[in-house]
This record gives sequence, C-alpha cells and structure tokens, in this order.
Amino acid sequence: MRKVELYRFSLPMEAGVILRNQRLKTRDGLLVCLTQDGKQGWGEISPLPEFSHETLDEAEEATLGWLHSWVTGDQAFESALPSVAFGTSCALAELDGRLPETADYRKAPLCNGDPDELFAVLGAMPGEKVAKVKVGMYEAVRDGMIVNLLLEAIPDLKLRLDANRSWTRAKADGFAKYVMPEFRSRIEFLEEPCKTRDESREFARETGIAIAWDESVREADFIVQAEPGVSAIVIKPTLVGSIQRCHSLIQQAHNAGLKAVISSSIETSLGLTQLARMAAWLTPDAIPGLDTLSLMQSQLVRQWPDSDLPLTEVDSLDVVWRR
Repeated sequence: MRKVELYRFSLPMEAGVILRNQRLKTRDGLLVCLTQDGKQGWGEISPLPEFSHETLDEAEEATLGWLHSWVTGDQAFESALPSVAFGTSCALAELDGRLPETADYRKAPLCNGDPDELFAVLGAMPGEKVAKVKVGMYEAVRDGMIVNLLLEAIPDLKLRLDANRSWTRAKADGFAKYVMPEFRSRIEFLEEPCKTRDESREFARETGIAIAWDESVREADFIVQAEPGVSAIVIKPTLVGSIQRCHSLIQQAHNAGLKAVISSSIETSLGLTQLARMAAWLTPDAIPGLDTLSLMQSQLVRQWPDSDLPLTEVDSLDVVWRR
C-alpha cells in the first residue's frame, strides 16, 4: 500500500543573502514523503527565486498531480518542472534503495567574510584545497585583486570562480589583468564569465583561464562536448531536473573529458545531504559545491554533519496533502 505526505516549509535566512535582484529572507519549499512496504523516501522541492523558471505555487500544483498519480499505483512520470523532477526522483530513489547512503560531505568553502578567519579555514582543510569565490558583484579589478591575494597567500589552493554571466568582455579582461599569469592555472574554472557563450570561449582562449558551463547546462540548445578552454560543467539538480537527467549529463561530461561538479541551489540540510550522496556516487573525484547551509538559520528534518544550527522537525511543518 502506498502513502504520501506533502509538507510546506519556510526557513529564515541570514541577513544579506541576495540573489541577483532579490533579497532572500526565507527559503521556502516542499518536502515529499513516500511510504511503501514499510519503507520511506524523502525529497525536497524548492525552486530557487531568480533562477528557477517555476514558482513554488506552480511546483506545488505539479507535485500534487504527481503524488495523486503515484499513490493510486500509476507508473511514475518525470515532471517537466526541474525542482519537482529532482525532489520526486530523490524520494523514489530512497524508497527503492537506489540512492546510496555513502555521502561526500567535503565542500568547497565560499570565500567571504573576515580574511584572517578565511585563511585559517583554508589552511586547515585536509587533502585537496578547493574554495569558491563569487565574482562579478563588485568591480572586476577588485575581484582580480582578491583572487590574486588568495592564490598568493595559500600556495596549494585552487579556486572555483562564479560570475553568473555578469561581465562584458572588457570587464572580464580587466579581471584577468589583475591575476598573475603564474596563478591562472590554479583557477580550476571560472563559471560563465561573460554574457554570451562565445565571449566566454574567447576569454578562456585569450587569457588561459579555464571556464565551466553552468547556466548553459540548463538551456535547450546546450551540448556537452570538449572545447578549448572548457574544463567542467556545473550541475545544480534543483535547476536541472531528476537524478536520471543529472546522471546522464555527468556521463556525457566524463566521456568528453570534462569534470562534472554537483552544486547547491541553496537547498535545506535535507536536500544538501542528498546532494552529498549523489556526489559520492556519481562524481567521487570532484569536491561538490555544497557550502550554503551557513546562509540559513535552521536545518530541516535531517542534520548536516558538524552543523550546530537548530533542527526544524517535520512535526512543526504545515501539511499540504496526506493520503
């Protein structure tokens, strides 16, 4: 016998979290729980404002349709909405035992805040030192100087940079001028530096700074292929779709000789732990980009290891539908 529960959550964010043109005060979404033969599977469905095409209300409507179909015994279909496809595929994968329990809780820390604290954190990282810097929010020259400073101060550090297509070619070139040529090879990749793919390709060729595709991965005309200056693709499952869709993209990337990195869309601790399990399973050689829990003031249902944030239990959530 099949049972379903659908919950809605709203977790407070730390002050100052800004997504493109919007301040994110709460992280809102849905949790789905599937039960069958004494087993349970959970999934998080949380469209990311300013990045997801679907709204939370649209995701809720689509999720209810999917749950009605599943609970009556119909063959599960894949939703056209990425956040719904990801969350429901996680719930099914947990229910069927297809999502391994082993998780990769390593994370590339976001470099912001006090420099002395940051150096201490990076210096104490065991094994491979990989960190992430958001660029493009301030002047390109400032970004270049910060990247140069970090790479100079920590000789075994590699950086992943994310510009979110914010730069013109001129601004991207201004950034590159402030990164010493001998440090550029330690930039693991710069995600989509320019407003168009062609400009980003030219930037990579002319500066020797490797790029990665992020937004492009989610566009209809994108093809995973080896290209000069391209080193990786970044996969954000809440924005991409089901586990199966993500797995296919990862296989295509590996076949093309590219790195695939699983990254967060500011999911809750429940969603992040599932992303960590996907990373251990599908991208074991790449540190995932999951350092976003500190942006929240609470965890949800499942705890992230070593986090001291309070845990919001399922009993405190609003029930949207239960059957």
